[in-house]
This record gives sequence, structure tokens and C-alpha cells, in this order.
Amino acid sequence: MAMRFRKKSRLRGVAEEVGGEPGVTRRNQRFPALVETPWEGATTLAALFEQACEKYADQPLLGTRTLISVESEAGPDGRSLEKVTLGPYVWISYGQAFEKVKLFSSGLLEFGHVKEEKIALFAETRAEWLIALQACFRNNITVVTIYASLGEDALAHSLNETEVTTVICDRKQLKKLVDLGESLETVRRVVYMDDDSDKSTPAACAWQLESFSNIEKLGKGSTAQAHFPNASDIAVIMYTSGSTGLPKGVIMSHRNIVATIAGVMTVVADISPKDVYIAYLPLAHILELTAETTMCAAGVAIGYGSPLTLTDTSSKIKKGTKGDVGELKPTLMTAVPAILDRVRDGVRRTVEAKGGLAKRLFQTAYRRRLGAVEGSWLGAWGIERVLWNAVVFKNVKRVLGGRLRGMLSGGAPLSGDTQRFINICLGVPIAQGYGLTETCAGATFSEWDDTSVGRVGPPVPHCYVKLVDWEAGGYLASDKPLPRGEIVIGGPSVTIGYFKNQAKTDEVYKTDENGLRWFYTGDIGQFHPDGCLEIVDRKKDIVKLQHGEYISLGKIEAALVVSPYVDSIMAHADPFHNFCVALIVPSQTALENWAKRVGQEYNDYADLCQKEESIKEILKSISQTAKQARLQKSEIPSKIKLLPDPWTPETGLVTAALKIKRENIRKAFAEDLKKLYQ
Repeated sequence: MAMRFRKKSRLRGVAEEVGGEPGVTRRNQRFPALVETPWEGATTLAALFEQACEKYADQPLLGTRTLISVESEAGPDGRSLEKVTLGPYVWISYGQAFEKVKLFSSGLLEFGHVKEEKIALFAETRAEWLIALQACFRNNITVVTIYASLGEDALAHSLNETEVTTVICDRKQLKKLVDLGESLETVRRVVYMDDDSDKSTPAACAWQLESFSNIEKLGKGSTAQAHFPNASDIAVIMYTSGSTGLPKGVIMSHRNIVATIAGVMTVVADISPKDVYIAYLPLAHILELTAETTMCAAGVAIGYGSPLTLTDTSSKIKKGTKGDVGELKPTLMTAVPAILDRVRDGVRRTVEAKGGLAKRLFQTAYRRRLGAVEGSWLGAWGIERVLWNAVVFKNVKRVLGGRLRGMLSGGAPLSGDTQRFINICLGVPIAQGYGLTETCAGATFSEWDDTSVGRVGPPVPHCYVKLVDWEAGGYLASDKPLPRGEIVIGGPSVTIGYFKNQAKTDEVYKTDENGLRWFYTGDIGQFHPDGCLEIVDRKKDIVKLQHGEYISLGKIEAALVVSPYVDSIMAHADPFHNFCVALIVPSQTALENWAKRVGQEYNDYADLCQKEESIKEILKSISQTAKQARLQKSEIPSKIKLLPDPWTPETGLVTAALKIKRENIRKAFAEDLKKLYQ
């Protein structure tokens, strides 16, 4: 047996006495009092941005790639695929960005927008999104953020419920607005972002219509003065992509968001103007919004990309064109687990395809480094580590630009397998974060020097994390050796509540006798002795089987998504049976490679997913994966259905953070689930 060493565990979170419901509470070990602002005087997002722009005036802030050409190519299935050729990044400085913000802010008022009315941002992530956001804050205008992937019903609901009068969108979303037409009850003005690939005049509509650049021009002649917000003013009403029903609007004050920024800057204190951040996740998601505003506060350069152009092999990139990370070479990156899983699977497929010596070298290097990371004296350390990095992992690092020094994973739980793989192959520490829209993202944040997997770190210094009893599920704060219970988050980052939904607000938000705001997450966690939190369950995901045993659907999905055959999975359990089943979207590449290897004949990919042999192969794989994860027999799906079409935010089956929408999937595949129990 390999000898292992263990450094003495450093205390990261400590006990704290707080008000409210009894439980076990932890705070960040380094900060006895909660932090609320990154520096004195930065109490609102408007003040924070202006002060950062003055401090870093000549530093690059916003980078956008030039579009050279757009072409159509036939895909493997005969469908037409859009391919783009992109040029280098073109940058504007903090000072230039601030001038644009001031012009756009004044221009909105000249266009007819009234400060007391709300503006919606409905666009893909790009530099203009951030400029428009800060322009609104400068005049204390509340911004309603809406995912670009939202369906028509949810879009109309979000705009009508908040009584938005002005919408800022890109060309693609403008078409959606026009299609909704008169169903949008209060919209009177639309500002569309300029698009190099579409110079046409937008179709006529019933609203005042103007381009983003023309709004800036209107601002040049304006004499309007800025009207700065107070910390308690509402900054954002953020509509969640929601896993059930219509989206809910979460009301966030400037104080809420600034507190999160302050907390994150204390635990990631070494971010600086030397860093470059790749921005490609939806800005309508609290994870990306807080990440980008934090980068602005620290003087970091932000280069914009998209999931479809991110790497050299991304689906929209024309062969021979560098992907966004290849061109930008970022040092910092935020990712959701689904994207990191794809990076891991892509590297493994490449290694498998090379075979021979290259495959054996990779497997040896990975095994040796894994031993070291897990604490074995016999693992690859020192010179051997440098050698493996130079010979084997150097090319893998180039997949994400080659300069990454830090990565944050959030939005959903990250599997230990993926965390180890990315850490070893890319040489990048991954900090797992945990938080919700209702808590302005980060509530906990694992520190860079913590090499453990499966945990999400100690509380960030702007909040407390408490575990309270959930007796129905058998999780108690008094449990030994580790206290367990429902996760409750308290502090200045806890938001105001849900827009026009007081009943739901009262259900999950509480204010204690000291005036501190708490949010009941519905997630189940446990504290480790060093004060770090681990997410172990979700109340809604626990199902009681016919024989009385409880199983966690989320736990099953997190374990089985590691299988090389699985792209997406939803476990399902009928309480009138004693076994569970699963719907699986297979990895097309992995399944087709298996078919080729064993000589399995099929007409097309959909036909391959129906083959009994395919089902048996994937059942075998997930059973092996389940055993490695030590799942109980009742937690291993007895039957599965393979689905050929991917689950995307556009289909309404996953959120923008690529978390499954369980109820939507159940409804969409109700007949398939029923047949699995026949």
C-alpha cells in the first residue's frame, strides 16, 4: 500500500453564535465580522464601477473579437451549420468604457425612458450588456435580467409582471419580441445592439426602436445629471431560469450584490490588472454577473466569447480559426460543471483515439499525478511532476489557452472525478463555489490550496451558513460525527425576496431577532471539522420507494454522469415500485465509437439509441460507475431510455447553468417513464 501523508487540516470555518432558528452555524475563520463593501465609499454598484474606472483608467476592460466572415457548412447529419471566422480581440479601456456608460445612461433618458420605470436586459453575454447595466445603475434605474434562452410564455410573464417599459436586446432576441407583439402590455421602447453580421433594418413594430450606438449619440447632447442610487435601492430583479413552472423574479439591492463582491475579493485577494478573464456564461445568471462585476472592481481585463466559439473545436468555429480561449489566453475562468465535464470527456476521447504509446503515457502520467494529489509519497512530485507537465499535459493545457491559473466552478455540484481531472491535466486549481440567486451567488468558496474534492469550502466572509434540522429526511444538526441539516444562509447578500410573490417569500426568507436576513435553500449539507461545507442532498430530490427506503435522485445523477457514455441524465423513482429508472442523453461520439468497435449496425443515431445492444452497453457502464461511487442497489437504475437529442436551455429541459429541469423532463417524457415501469 502506498504511504500517504496528511498535512494538518487548516481551520477554514469556525462556530458562530447567531439568532434565528437553532442549528449549527459557521463563519469564515479569518473574518470575525461580516464584510459588506470592498473599500470605503463603494456601497453601490454605480459607485464601485466609477471608482474602479478612475483607478484603472488606462487598463483594458472590455474585449470583443472582430467578425471576419460567416459561412454555412453541411454537418454529419446533413443539416446546415453556421461557421464563423473571428479575428483578434479589440479592447476598450476602463476610462473609455466609463465614457460609454455615461453617454448611454444619458441617452436612455433622451430616448424617453423615465427613471422610475424598469429596463429589461434580454441578450446574450457581450460587452454592451455590461455597459447597459452600469448605465442603468448610474441613474438608479432597476434592471430586469432575462435569459436569452427563455421561452415565449416565460418571457412575456417576466416583462409583464415587472411592467418593463424599455427593453435592451440583441438582434436575435428582437425577433422574439416582435413575435410576441401585443402580448407585451407595457413595453414602449426597444434598444437593439448593433451586429456586424446583420446590417439590415429591423422590421417595423409598434414600439420606439433605436440602435445601441444611436442611444450613445443621443447622450452626447444631453445635459441630464446622474442620479446615483442608495445601497438599499433595488438594483436588479433577476428572473431565474427555474426548474419548475414560470420563472420567479428575485429582488436584489445594491447592498446585496456589493456584499458578495466584497466577500469574494477577500478570499481571492490576488486578482489584479495582470489578469484576463474569459466571459461566456449568461450575464443574466447571478454567477456570471457577480464574477464580471468583481473583475471590474479588481482592474481585470474581460474578454467576451460564447459557448459555441470557446475552443478551437467548438461547433461554430471554422476550421483554422482560433477559439476564444486560444485567442485570449485567459488567466481566470468561471465554468459550470457540465462544461468542465465536456472538457474532460473531450480530452479522454482524444487520448483514446490516439491509442498506443500516447495513450499509455497519458494514463501513466495521470495515475502518478493523481497519487500525489491524493497525498501519496509515491506519486509524481518535484522534477517528475515538471516532466509529466512538459511531456504529456502541456498540450492539454492549450485547450483553454495555456495560461489559466485559477478557475471557479459554480451553478451545480462538480463531480470529484472531473475536479481531479481538470486540476491534474490543466494544472489549474478549481475553487468550487456554492450559492443561489436568492443569496447573490457565493455563500461558500473553496480556497485554492484545498485539494479535497466534493466540498464547497467555508463561508465567504459576507455571510453565515447554518445547518438546521430536517427531521422528515433524517438530517439533524446534532448528527455525529458531522452535523447535517438544511442549509440556511444569512447576511447582507441575502436578497429582498420574490417580486410580487409574498407567499413564497415568507416561506423561504426569515428575519431573526437581530434583524439579520436568512434564506432557507432546500439543500442538505454537512460541516467538516475544518468548517468546510459539503452538499449531500436536496429536499425535493429525495423519494421514498415502495419498500420504505429513501433514495436521492440528485446523488444518483451526480454519480452516473461520470460515465463516458453519459452527456445528461435524469433519474426517476416511482414510489409505488422498489427500483429507480433513468432517462439518458448519451455522448454521441462515445456511443458511435462503441458501435464501430463492435460492428453494431444502425441507420442513424436515433436508431442506434433504440438498439437493445446500445441500452445493454450503457446499462453495463453506469452499473460499473455506480459501484465505483458506492451506490446502493436501489440507487442503480434498473432500466434506462436513451434519448438522441441533447437537452439545452432552448429546449426548456435544462437551465442556463445546464441543471436539469426535472418537472419539464418528466412531462416531456411521461410516456417513456411510464413504459420503463411496465
